[in-house]
Amino acid sequence: MSPPGPRSTADFDRLYRESYQRVFRSMVAVTGSPAEAEDCTQEAFTKAFSAWGSWRGEVPAEAWVHRIAINTAISARRRQRLREVGELVRRLGRPVEPDPTAPELSMDLLREIQRLPVKQAAVLVLRHLHGYSNRELGVALGVSESTVASRLAAATATLRERLGRDRD
Repeated sequence: MSPPGPRSTADFDRLYRESYQRVFRSMVAVTGSPAEAEDCTQEAFTKAFSAWGSWRGEVPAEAWVHRIAINTAISARRRQRLREVGELVRRLGRPVEPDPTAPELSMDLLREIQRLPVKQAAVLVLRHLHGYSNRELGVALGVSESTVASRLAAATATLRERLGRDRD
């Protein structure tokens, strides 16, 4: 992406084309629903486009969009929790579909990632599936590296406990 300064719609179009699938896959892992992931991803890119002129370039543009998407997913989870109990029970009973773009995730692992708190799931996905360093995640998410590390450690410990200690 271009450095800070005037940004063109062509720059944003390139960002969209080059990073859409990675953001979408992250949201599938975080939300557990391809439909909800699509909504979060689209909303994130819409918000990013609206704020494109104010992006300061302190973090890579894709990391900035990931941050917007994660915040969107957090808001979506909050809205979902506020729904009536019957709707929530109906949703929890529905089987989770695997993400066809990420075949390396087993159904068990994907289901357990989706059960994690959104902030833990987000750092886990961005770190292990997209390869961001703790430093990059800290900058992108606006938290310290130690916060990223503690979220990763908590997520990993929870997954090990739920999936069994023999699994990585």
